[in-house]
Amino acid sequence: MSSGDQSVSQSSAVSESAAAAKTPSWYAIRTRSRHEKMVARQLEGVQVETFLPLLTQMHSWSDRRKRVELPLFPGYAFVRLVYTSDQRMRVIRTPGVVNFVGTSTEAIAVPDGQIEDIKTLLTHKVPFKNHKFLQVGQKVRIRGGALDGVEGFFVAQKSERVLVVSVEPIHRSLSIDLEGYDVDPI
Repeated sequence: MSSGDQSVSQSSAVSESAAAAKTPSWYAIRTRSRHEKMVARQLEGVQVETFLPLLTQMHSWSDRRKRVELPLFPGYAFVRLVYTSDQRMRVIRTPGVVNFVGTSTEAIAVPDGQIEDIKTLLTHKVPFKNHKFLQVGQKVRIRGGALDGVEGFFVAQKSERVLVVSVEPIHRSLSIDLEGYDVDPI
C-alpha cells in the first residue's frame, strides 16, 4: 500500500468515526422529583428531542376521581442528541435537570431498540407491570410459596429462570427452577 493509499484509508476511517459521532443517540437524564413533565416541555421548547413515557392512572381523592398521567420511570426522562459539551450543557442548564445518567465524565447511551420497545408497549396499550431490575448473578431471595426466604443468585438460561443456591465454604451449589416464584433483589 502506498503512502497515498494509506492516507486515503486513514482519512476515510476518520470521516466514518466522525459521522458516527454525529449520529444522535438516546440518553437518560435524572430530573428533580416531580419535574419530569416540566423538563420535557422545556427541552422540546429549545428543540431537544425528548421522550417521557407516561402511564395514565385513575387516582381517587376524598372529593373526586381523576385520570392522571404519571411518568413510567419517576425521576427520569430521555433525550436524543449528539453528545457534545455544548449539547450537554444545554440540557444540564434546563431547570429541573439534575444530570445525565452515566459516569461523572460521560453519559451512557440508551440503545435505540430499548426506547422503541417502550414506545411500542405504550402505543399498543399492552398491559405490563413495573418489575424490579434483576441482573444475572445478582443475589435474590424467593418470596412466597414453599421456598419463601431461600436465597441464591439469579441465573437466566435461554427462557428459563433459575436460582442457584450455593454453599460457599464447600464450593457446592443446587439450582432451582424459579417458574411460579417471585424473587426480590437483596
